[in-house]
Amino acid sequence: MKEWIEIIRPLNGFMSSLTVIVVAVAVKNYNLYYIILGMLVTFLTTSGGNVINDYYDAEVDRINHPERPIPSGRIKRESALIYSAFIFSVSIFISIFLGIIPFIIDVIAVALLFTYESYTKNRGFLGNLNISFLLLMLFLFSGSIFKSYTLPAILGSMAFFSTLGREITKDVEDMAGDFNRVTLPKRIGKKNALYFSSLLYIIAILISPIPFMENYYGLSYLIPVVVADVMFLFSIYEQFRDAHRGEVYSKYAMIVALISFVLGGLL
Repeated sequence: MKEWIEIIRPLNGFMSSLTVIVVAVAVKNYNLYYIILGMLVTFLTTSGGNVINDYYDAEVDRINHPERPIPSGRIKRESALIYSAFIFSVSIFISIFLGIIPFIIDVIAVALLFTYESYTKNRGFLGNLNISFLLLMLFLFSGSIFKSYTLPAILGSMAFFSTLGREITKDVEDMAGDFNRVTLPKRIGKKNALYFSSLLYIIAILISPIPFMENYYGLSYLIPVVVADVMFLFSIYEQFRDAHRGEVYSKYAMIVALISFVLGGLL
């Protein structure tokens, strides 16, 4: 039984489901029915994605992660595929009770997860886009639960552009070891890729004041998000010197930005 829990990587699912709480706080809607069901759907969709990831990475994991359920022989590869389909089906079924729009978004998210693992993961920029769209969909799904679309779309757009920028920076960092992936840095060169990732960070920064300007949030949002913006600017500067350090700083900036979303809703 332990291996069936292990393969879904429950901590990942829990972390993803926290987005529902972040958005609930952001839009000031604390309906427990929607929050619990929304978190459950998010947890299950993420869990199904983790299982399908292990299914497609079974051969690679024999070398990199031999202790995982499939390469260790505790779960058959075909059984994992059936398991992921079951988890996705339960997730989609539960999403029906949240409304037609959350249902549609969840179906699209499942399709994106499958597309990523089966096709775009090893196709460089397509994979970067796929990952970033999944994060945007997470915010849109969470907002649709509470029938609130504009603010979650703004927050999700910030997350989309900053995540896409960070994914490209990570590809610059991994250029030497990426033998089987034609990444954006390999196509357009390291410096051009860093210029592009910098542009994406700047777009996220330019979006960040909108919730304050449109009176969704007050100074409790603006102050920490300005701190996050400064951190993004520093990560832009740093990534031209050291891509790894720039990527790490951008991750910290994203955490601070997430905190600003919560503080803006609470205070």
